[in-house]
Amino acid sequence: MAGGSRDAGRSVTSRVLAILEAFEKARGSLSLTEISEGSGLPLSTTHRLVAELTDWGFLSRGANGRYQLGIRLWELAQNAGRQLREAARPFVQDLFSLTGETSQLAVREGHEVLYIERIYGTKRVPRASRVGGRLPMHATAVGKVILAFEEEWVRIAYLNRELERTTAHTHIHAGRLAKELDTIREQGFATTLEEVRLGSCSIAVPVFHTGVIGAGLGLVLPTAQAATMNRHLPVLKGVSVQIERATAHIPLETLLGSHRK
Repeated sequence: MAGGSRDAGRSVTSRVLAILEAFEKARGSLSLTEISEGSGLPLSTTHRLVAELTDWGFLSRGANGRYQLGIRLWELAQNAGRQLREAARPFVQDLFSLTGETSQLAVREGHEVLYIERIYGTKRVPRASRVGGRLPMHATAVGKVILAFEEEWVRIAYLNRELERTTAHTHIHAGRLAKELDTIREQGFATTLEEVRLGSCSIAVPVFHTGVIGAGLGLVLPTAQAATMNRHLPVLKGVSVQIERATAHIPLETLLGSHRK
């Protein structure tokens, strides 16, 4: 097959996705050779597909000959989760205005949390993710609160996985995490302390949609504020209710799109 044996039998779609995935792993500009190595495709195939993707605006080529994701791809990506983001954005902004802390909204995407909206505060807090970024559910407050209120089979499946340790403080013992999720369901909120980044802590509450968990709403603060972060719970819970009301008329599948898996 033309293109070499390494990509024999692979569809054009899978090859294109492999090229785009290479950028997700690298998070920066790549040379043609690096794209070939990252995607597992022959250089000749990579050259042809990269040229087409560049023509379509999905990739862009810099003056140094290296490639990065193009603006067209960013434009299309804005449609993902748009209804939830647009409905929730004013309330996430209110949360930031009322607390002065980094405010965020996330949904479950498989075994990870996907950040739909985030407003950064001025305080120096280590940044673990960004809008469109993902993190392990068990290491984040928004992830834990979503997992705690998910269906039992989802929790069991998650706890049966090998849990990633992002810092020395990450809770990766399945039994301990299961008890923590029980506590979160009872108290109605989740917290973390340097579980995803040293120097930061977080607190989150659930956002429900027609009686089921839809998202997690949270704050990220400097570790020095860990002892007092519970004081933000009334505001968090109030904003959560506002988001729930604002999105109640939108079907869950439409609201979250493919994120509900």
